[in-house]
Amino acid sequence: MLENLNKSLLRDRFEPCMSNKLIDKISLPDELSSLNISELEQVTLELREELIDTISDVGGHFASSLGAAEITVALHHCFNTPKDRLVWDVGHQAYFHKMLTGRRERMHTIKQKNGISGYLKRKESEYDTFGAGHAGTSISAGVGMASALREIDPDRKIVSIIGDASIASGMAFEALNHAGSLKLNNLIVVLNDNEMSIAPNVGAISWLFSKAVTSNLSNHARTGIKTLKERGMIPELVYKAIDKAEEMAQGYMVGAAVLFEAFGFRYIGPVDGHNMNDLVVALERAKTQDVPVLIHAATQKGRGYSPAEVDPVKWHGVKPFNKDKGEFLAASKTKTPTPPSYSKVFSDAIRKITRDNNKIRAITAAMPSGTGLDKFAKEFPEKFFDVGICEQHAITFAAGLACEGLKPVCAIYSTFLQRAFDQIVHDVCIQNLPVVFSMDRAGAVGNDGETHQGVFDIAYLRTLPNIVVSAPKDENELQHLLYTGINSNKPFALRYPRGSAVGVEMDKELKKIEIGKGEKLVEGKEVLVIAYGASVQTALNVSKKFQSVYGYSLSVINARFVKPLDKKLIEAEINKHNVICTIEDHALMGGFGSAILEFASEMDLLNNKKVFRFGIQDKFVEPGSQNEQYELNGYDEKSVFNTISKNLNLNKVVSLQNRLKVAG
Repeated sequence: MLENLNKSLLRDRFEPCMSNKLIDKISLPDELSSLNISELEQVTLELREELIDTISDVGGHFASSLGAAEITVALHHCFNTPKDRLVWDVGHQAYFHKMLTGRRERMHTIKQKNGISGYLKRKESEYDTFGAGHAGTSISAGVGMASALREIDPDRKIVSIIGDASIASGMAFEALNHAGSLKLNNLIVVLNDNEMSIAPNVGAISWLFSKAVTSNLSNHARTGIKTLKERGMIPELVYKAIDKAEEMAQGYMVGAAVLFEAFGFRYIGPVDGHNMNDLVVALERAKTQDVPVLIHAATQKGRGYSPAEVDPVKWHGVKPFNKDKGEFLAASKTKTPTPPSYSKVFSDAIRKITRDNNKIRAITAAMPSGTGLDKFAKEFPEKFFDVGICEQHAITFAAGLACEGLKPVCAIYSTFLQRAFDQIVHDVCIQNLPVVFSMDRAGAVGNDGETHQGVFDIAYLRTLPNIVVSAPKDENELQHLLYTGINSNKPFALRYPRGSAVGVEMDKELKKIEIGKGEKLVEGKEVLVIAYGASVQTALNVSKKFQSVYGYSLSVINARFVKPLDKKLIEAEINKHNVICTIEDHALMGGFGSAILEFASEMDLLNNKKVFRFGIQDKFVEPGSQNEQYELNGYDEKSVFNTISKNLNLNKVVSLQNRLKVAG
């Protein structure tokens, strides 16, 4: 009786809360394969509503994922994942993939400390078959997997999903070329084209062709003809002629087919990427082909959320917002105005300089708004170039401009510039061409995770002859260093962090800073702190705290340049202090502190001196806020203060002073 009562109480408690959602009643993604088209559409609708709810609360990449909802559901319906491999490009479009593969309950933690990644991550899920944070990798990885599995288990399929912007990268075309030559019949590429616009005069023809190449009739006809050929009822020559005729028809009807068929792919499309039936038919047909296949799916970024459909750029990556009003939540009001972002300061400075210098050309790789060059493009459209997700081309293109006397400025995030290292070496530095590299998002960048941290640029640039590598301590110094770089007639790298600047007063007149010249900001004693870039503010704050707690300041140097170093200043100051500290928002290995140690060792300056280097440890930076990342790696203000105090035994002095005060 008691057992029945308990069951009744449990039923009364939980039954009213039971969900009517289909996605709560089935096992995802396994049971997707048994659903009909109507049920798949219902799953997509429910996932889309849930994602809008979640991202409105926590933020994240938004418009791209909304546009890939139907594609994601169709893929998991048609393929036996993870045995069949889905290889996603970048990760912006993979939020629904995460929701379908065991991470629905953790979506509210996305891109947060100890949360799930905003990108693809192999150690996070067996369904994330290849880690991806930078664009253009999915086809190459897919070709590798398909080649391996063709030998191990030829029945398994590889599907690489890539966006129309990513496929423009050189790596993607290299992979297409290789895949076609290998004749990988277990490889399918899905081109998620969310910017496709078909003119009215060819729209009907494209629609007709799409229906023809994805129809059951076409599929059955090709299969039947192939069977007849295998039975010897159709000569090989006739079979090839029929097969070629279809390919030629596709190429005639749809321009994109010509390109992909030339690479050895069978082209299917364009398919309506929001029509579940068409997607499923196209995918099922692709599975039967004896050559690699490319499915061209036309989608709409922001699909299912009106504000994102209207302005997908604005809603690409978002902070929390009011989903009903379609408005971003207002920042809390403070009495002190928020300083501008470093990106904005760069944007204002390059436009100011360009008004007086007709030779400047600004270049970005698909990030005009992120780098602040969108305003430059509006003011100087003829002097602006967005080359797409093609960092390698961007650098060599800039080198070509420089050869003809122009002053190119490449505004590229630090994490993306590393993709063009060879071009920096060969096409800029060896030829000593005056290209300026404006590296936004240098240092720890916060919640984007391991793939987007700009923490390696000092190490990969300072080894190169001819280049100048600099970083400003604040926004005023940023505008002067940009002006210096443009007028240096040398390869010149300028790194600055993500987020708000310091809030200092800006000089109206721009000036050149002597290359390789640092400055001493604080005259202290015992401890010398040599800081680089944004870390100068940390050093100044630690010095002030020392003055407040211990009664004396630490000496602080703003290095400004890691290459060339201000060797005269650094040597003189090291000789005057017993404890030497370096602070940088960068990996310690090969970074600014390493440069100081190399110089000090060469000059034999470190005898009986203590040395502490503060920066990012030898590990990739996990997601979290920037402050959390600083603290985790021990170069936030509190950690630096405590480390120096502990090693000087000053914490014991303060403890004794406090006890004496209490006793007195």
